[in-house]
Amino acid sequence: MTENSLETIKVLDKGFVRLVETMGGDQGVVDAARVSYGGTSKGAEADRKLIGYLLSHSHMTPFEHAVFKFHVAAPIFVARQWFRHRFAAYNEVSFRYTEVKDDFYMPAVWRAQDRKNKQGSVAAPALDQAALHGLFKTQVEAAHAAYKAMLGQGVAREMARMVLPVNLYTEFYWTVNARSLMNFVALRADVHAQWEIQRYGEAMARVFKERMPWTYEAFLRHGWKGENAAIAAERAALPVPQAAAK
Repeated sequence: MTENSLETIKVLDKGFVRLVETMGGDQGVVDAARVSYGGTSKGAEADRKLIGYLLSHSHMTPFEHAVFKFHVAAPIFVARQWFRHRFAAYNEVSFRYTEVKDDFYMPAVWRAQDRKNKQGSVAAPALDQAALHGLFKTQVEAAHAAYKAMLGQGVAREMARMVLPVNLYTEFYWTVNARSLMNFVALRADVHAQWEIQRYGEAMARVFKERMPWTYEAFLRHGWKGENAAIAAERAALPVPQAAAK
């Protein structure tokens, strides 16, 4: 498995999304939908159209029968946004049991506060990037040094960790069904999400497209309402639905 394969996708400077396993897929959605009336598969084309019908009419329960398990490494501030997606299972590394590594997210570019959007940011060419990088690096290194010094003096890991900043990388397992995964991509790959978590939303979209191509296409047609240049290009490139073709 290579670092940039669809199974393991590098994100930010030290993060990643790794697909551990899947269950169900497109066929699992179809089978779950058809069992409600005792039906069986009617062939690939009919099954594909069924998935489109389900999404276009907001019949979402069958999508809960396709499941993904991911291993994720992300900065703590990204993980805290991620964990707001509650219809999933999480298991995160504990810094009570393990000693923190020197893994901190170091942004390549600093952004300014968006004056129109209180929770957003905008490009800021006027910021002194070099000075900000230096200030940030100094603070991160000082925090990590204080953490190591506390451990050296016998302080418990569960207390020494309090000095660490939220750009520290954490790792967790995330098990999520396709319905919740679509919700995550819809919200977090959108341009209005924080830039850092957008990169994870895009990584999830790549895996989703590879593993459930019929559902992903239907999601682009009927579920995606956000703004993202790459996803917009994919949507524009979709073939005209057969039913609408002349």
